[in-house]
Amino acid sequence: MDWFFADNTGTTGDSFLITGEDALHITRSLRMSVGEVLTLCDNNQNEHLCKIERISSQGVQVRICSTEECTHEPSIRVTLYFALTKGDKPETVIQKCVELGVSEIVPVLTDRCVSRPDKKSAEKKSIRYNKIALQAAMQSRRGIIPKVKPLTELKTVLPELSAFDKVILFYEGGGEPLRTLITPEDKNIAVFIGPEGGFKEREVELLIQHSAKTATLGKRILRAETAPLAALSAIMFHTQNLE
Repeated sequence: MDWFFADNTGTTGDSFLITGEDALHITRSLRMSVGEVLTLCDNNQNEHLCKIERISSQGVQVRICSTEECTHEPSIRVTLYFALTKGDKPETVIQKCVELGVSEIVPVLTDRCVSRPDKKSAEKKSIRYNKIALQAAMQSRRGIIPKVKPLTELKTVLPELSAFDKVILFYEGGGEPLRTLITPEDKNIAVFIGPEGGFKEREVELLIQHSAKTATLGKRILRAETAPLAALSAIMFHTQNLE
């Protein structure tokens, strides 16, 4: 079943008009026609089984046939703070982490980040990143579209950390096994992953001062684009969200 997202404000009774890129995708890529069915997920995490009633230049008109709560979201909310990596690696990280269940992604500039886009380039990348997140959320049938926030410096995010139940810093210099830090009862955590060259010691100390606990992903050193995927998979496993 093809999966799309819809803002509740676009719904009139049991009818909804799908417009823009989604409408083009339905008609041109999927070549769907009147009478076929699809799923719309709204911003209240309700999924609506819909039937296409009309296709026009204005969009795709669908009728809601049934509604139920979306149960695809993990029990834990994970915000990923990952140091910006080179090239298109961030796109892979965003796509796969959305599939795995991340709730929000914050690209961060640290001392050893090689990629340092200017403001205009960063804004362009942010638009691209959020589009990738949307596509990954549709593909994996998420109940939400995880937001990718604008690129920011490490020191800027520190005041945010007090809002989390736990802050976990995956550090190549060592730390506790993840299983000792995470439980199925955890609801809202922050995760930090460093760049290609890792975190500097002063950055680690700064995060520890803001309640971060250092954790390890084993004895091997993972690439900067591999570590977020391994960390998120392990978190979902330990909180029973891969069952």
